[in-house]
Amino acid sequence: MPRSKTQNEKVKDERREKILAGALSLFANKGLSATRISDISVKTGMSQGLVYHYFPSKEDIFVKLIGDALAKMNEAALNLEKMEIPAEMKVRLAVKGLMEGLIHSPAASDYYFLMTQTALSESFPAEAREMIRKENDVKYNVMTRIFSQGQVEGSVKQVPAEELATILFSLVNGLALNKAYYREQFQLPDLKPVLGIFLVEP
Repeated sequence: MPRSKTQNEKVKDERREKILAGALSLFANKGLSATRISDISVKTGMSQGLVYHYFPSKEDIFVKLIGDALAKMNEAALNLEKMEIPAEMKVRLAVKGLMEGLIHSPAASDYYFLMTQTALSESFPAEAREMIRKENDVKYNVMTRIFSQGQVEGSVKQVPAEELATILFSLVNGLALNKAYYREQFQLPDLKPVLGIFLVEP
């Protein structure tokens, strides 16, 4: 019996996600230049022709991965800002979520690793680098506003809010790089001293 239109769309979405997940792992471990469509084909168990059916090139896959990662991060940050809770709770949720995400989401460290490389090297697709240039400030600006509000409320330390945002994401990037390198041996630091960097009472 032929699949329905809805079933066909579901199959297409699942195949795209499988290609993206397989490519992410390969890009993080081998690098973009060393990864071939044939590698993605083997990793996903799909034919090269099927991979090309969904993405014209490995560069298109890479750009899609970077775009999706930025969109998810920015959406999470903006949703956090909208929550009607004290800034202190937002800081706790942000720090806990960012750190524990490295453990509970195996792909998280790979995304951070790729975005760091892309931002620093002209060897990566210009479209991906431009995305990072335009979109990367969203989460920084959100956390700067949250830290500023926390300082007004008296729960966040009186350090320039922009610096606190930079410290937060520098810390997460550093942990992500460690996770990408050490893999299963990676251990997440205790949450309380990290919160102590930002909060008056961690």
